[in-house]
Amino acid sequence: MGKGGEDYGKREKNDFESQNQADTFPAWAKEVKECEEKYGVNREFGLSSADVEKRLKIHGYNELEKHEGVSIFKLILDQFNDTLVRILLAAAIISFVLAWYDGEEGGEMEITAFVEPLVIFLILIVNAIVGIWQESNAEKALEALKEIQSEHASVTRDRKKCSNLPAKELVPGDIVELRVGDKVPADMRVLNLISSTLRVEQGSLTGESEAVSKTAKPVAESTDIQGKKCMVFAGTTVVNGNCICLVTETGMNTEIGKVHSQIHEAAQNEEDTPLKKKLNEFGEVLTILIGIVCALVWLINVKYFLTWEYVDGWPKNFKFSFEKCTYYFEIAVALAVAAIPEGLPAVITTCLALGTRKMAQKNALVRKLPSVETLGCTTVICSDKTGTLTTNQMAVSKLVAMGSRVGALRSFNVEGTTYSPFDGKIEDWPVGLMDSNLQMIAKIAAVCNDAGVEQSGNHYVAGGLPTEAALKVMVEKMGFPGGLDNESSSVHEDVLACCRLWNTMEQRIATLEFDRERKSMGVIVNSSSGKKSLLVKVHSSLLSSCRFSFLQLNCSVLL
Repeated sequence: MGKGGEDYGKREKNDFESQNQADTFPAWAKEVKECEEKYGVNREFGLSSADVEKRLKIHGYNELEKHEGVSIFKLILDQFNDTLVRILLAAAIISFVLAWYDGEEGGEMEITAFVEPLVIFLILIVNAIVGIWQESNAEKALEALKEIQSEHASVTRDRKKCSNLPAKELVPGDIVELRVGDKVPADMRVLNLISSTLRVEQGSLTGESEAVSKTAKPVAESTDIQGKKCMVFAGTTVVNGNCICLVTETGMNTEIGKVHSQIHEAAQNEEDTPLKKKLNEFGEVLTILIGIVCALVWLINVKYFLTWEYVDGWPKNFKFSFEKCTYYFEIAVALAVAAIPEGLPAVITTCLALGTRKMAQKNALVRKLPSVETLGCTTVICSDKTGTLTTNQMAVSKLVAMGSRVGALRSFNVEGTTYSPFDGKIEDWPVGLMDSNLQMIAKIAAVCNDAGVEQSGNHYVAGGLPTEAALKVMVEKMGFPGGLDNESSSVHEDVLACCRLWNTMEQRIATLEFDRERKSMGVIVNSSSGKKSLLVKVHSSLLSSCRFSFLQLNCSVLL
């Protein structure tokens, strides 16, 4: 290493630190050398500790901001931010006060006088509880957005490679290595590919149902996010290949950080739904009408509690009866309460809550109850045919293998729809009696495969392509020839125990990654028999244009 290489980062760092933070450097439109110069780093050496410390002070930690949640007091007040609800609340309070006053005047409290205000209060309380519960659950679910971020990264710093650096400590200019199954920890520019191909699953950010191929070649500066083939974005997952990248944006400046900010801004500037607008208009009109009617009823009966005599043409000797005034005021209030549809808020809340529950069963999150009405009014939902609205998970449903006779095929139905190896089994499976054809299928599915499956809480998650993960789950359901009885207990606790045993027997020495033009993936392995074998996994679309003929069994293909 020359002296010039040691001082590379120091010469360039001042330009980076002095740049205006408001200006965004279009790394996707620049050559790799320009990006390294802009961020003052060399991919071989990485940033120095001093550079990292300075940039950390400028950009902060690589994590999404935690916005202060809505207080429970504000949530309660929001539930009464409705004209009709406020009318009901006012009517209930007045009814309760008058019932209490009549009880004190009469010398005894009759429970029947409190039934009406108590029922109204109960309706309002239930309405508020349902609304608070729904919004609290929605807020907790939105916090799950942070779980998309990676926790660790493989970074080069001070000419050393740190394979387990906390992702939140990344700064712009860091050199990061990505491998299959890794979550991208920040927005990064691809510097070079270590493998022949690199594909990233970025459906969580762009909605694309298929993995996107990445290169190190720059694109036009005006390219949209889907077209930035030389960029990888925070929260996405590498499903094929590995590469070296340069961190360009961290924290809230990443694309996923912008989504997080937009969600927060949308929450702060929410507009009333059509249903709420109509209810508010109805409440305002009802308030005016009830107010006019009650005032007229009360004024018509003024003569019964307010009397006077005319002396010299002028009213004098006024007599006022507070008891009668209260009596007729109660009549006016009773008329107002009778005119208010007390059951309307309860019925609306119940209907919306039932709609929310049905949507939750379909994994659709509703943040505000009135939003259900807006979705219910939707007549057309436009989506592409690629399955963007699916769970992006795959499972093997049927296994077809060659039979004992020429031209004969065997078919096995595979149960289960999740990534759990214990979710169902293979029907009519010859447990422990797998012939050479079935063993070859299991071997190719386990070895010619870069995906992984691991347990996370009570469910299983896949790393890599969903198709490859489904194949590994199928291998576990197939079992290992002869079983695992003689293996150690640690193997039994491994989710992919059978796959790891196959990889131990067939050690991979070279890989030809999947290519869209070749439509296949191949691996060369050192077999336990001492021979080298080529295991090939072919995409089904290739069958329509090709036929295969094999002279030796050591060249194996899984279709």
